[in-house]
Amino acid sequence: MADRGLYHPGISRRTAVQAGAVGILGLGLNHLRPLQAATPRETPAHATAKSCIYIFLSGGLAQHESFDLKPDAPSDVRGEFTPIATKTPGLQICEHLPGLAQRSDQWAVVRSLTHPTNDHTAGHYYMLTGRSIPSPGFRGDRVALPSDWPSIASIVGDALPRRSDNLPPAVVLPERLVHWSGGVIPGAYGGQMGSHRDPFFIEASPYGNPFWRGAYPEFTFANETKKPPQHADDRVYQAPNIKLSPDMGLGRMANRSSLLRELDRQRQHLEESATVQKYDEHRQSAISLLSGKDVRRAFDVTNAEDSIQGRYGRNSFGWSLLMAFRLVEAGVNLVQVNLGNNETWDTHGDIFPRLKDKLFPPTDRALCALLDDLSATGLLGSTLVVVGSEFGRTHKVSTLPGSYPLPGRDHWGAAQSVLLAGGGIAGGAVIGSTDSIGAYPASQPESPENLAATIYQALGIPDTAVWHDEQTRPHSIYNGQPIRGLML
Repeated sequence: MADRGLYHPGISRRTAVQAGAVGILGLGLNHLRPLQAATPRETPAHATAKSCIYIFLSGGLAQHESFDLKPDAPSDVRGEFTPIATKTPGLQICEHLPGLAQRSDQWAVVRSLTHPTNDHTAGHYYMLTGRSIPSPGFRGDRVALPSDWPSIASIVGDALPRRSDNLPPAVVLPERLVHWSGGVIPGAYGGQMGSHRDPFFIEASPYGNPFWRGAYPEFTFANETKKPPQHADDRVYQAPNIKLSPDMGLGRMANRSSLLRELDRQRQHLEESATVQKYDEHRQSAISLLSGKDVRRAFDVTNAEDSIQGRYGRNSFGWSLLMAFRLVEAGVNLVQVNLGNNETWDTHGDIFPRLKDKLFPPTDRALCALLDDLSATGLLGSTLVVVGSEFGRTHKVSTLPGSYPLPGRDHWGAAQSVLLAGGGIAGGAVIGSTDSIGAYPASQPESPENLAATIYQALGIPDTAVWHDEQTRPHSIYNGQPIRGLML
């Protein structure tokens, strides 16, 4: 039977739906009854972390250009970047990650994570669910199915005691991962646990032209250099995705009657829907959520002080990691941050200028600001930070002359590097290794199951814990062993 200390996730009756047809947290009315039922409880005593920030680099981070450089390999393997020393003796990383190099005592790297697919969709699925065996019915297409394995975010949201009285236990931001074809990448949802256990999606980054990539507006680039989009990238980061009338600024949100009229105005065209007919019983909860100072502060990152935005960066990467920090500070248990719309890190071509000029600068800056703020507030020791991708990239540099003038690397599930920090992680540790050309693990191969088990263990979820599907059948949360050598 289930450990009854592991209960349905919830946020209090202070939480409900956003103005308009989209929930402020991706919250539908099907979530409301269980959300209202729960009450906050204490973090498990054996946890080394209270929260986790899972930073997902969709597209595939190149291990040779980041945390596992091979300077002695042939030129078509080692690439163009030079390793630099870090604060940790003997540990070297890419020259274009200088901030992380100076903070290596705060993080560890696993260089030997491996799984059996080179496919984007399956790779996302494996790394977001912590399961490298497809679920029954998994087709590898871009459709999230009820038969999918539940995401790590859904499991954590369900298993952990809720720490905030007006925020959900698991959040994904700033957007869902949507393929350029329009299909939704599976693996980030409740799956067999049911849609009511989906994490909550803060849609702060509108899904625009999928052939623009990077950390807009400062670090944007075309997906294919030789086939650039015809229109400029005009996305505007808006957090949360709530549209108020021009005279309804944040200052007036405290005026509950004004906000109530605004909510009613936006939903008027849906009044005949059976779902919306139930809206009245929840609208006061929506107002309480929207007018809460801690919630407004967590979301309102584009209006943060200049000094804060200067440290994080005035771009989608910086704003997203600032929001993640504030949500953890406010009591969210797990925040998944998708840095870049789907496949931003898919560097089949132009890999060296793209990483050097467009991807590493905003990532290094924002991640360092996150670590600094967690450290300065005393939260780094209780917050596990994980940075990973769906796979690594090939050991051989190659070219796609029809799309790019310069070389890149292709998909490679056999080896990738994952960074972990805080939450009991032994700073400066290097776990596992790859062979001389960075193609396969040479020591201590690790799996998505082991990475997920590491997250669960750090958060204090017992290794005997289970999740329940919609038929109330129990399933083990752990499908692997926590990664050896990571924890202090």
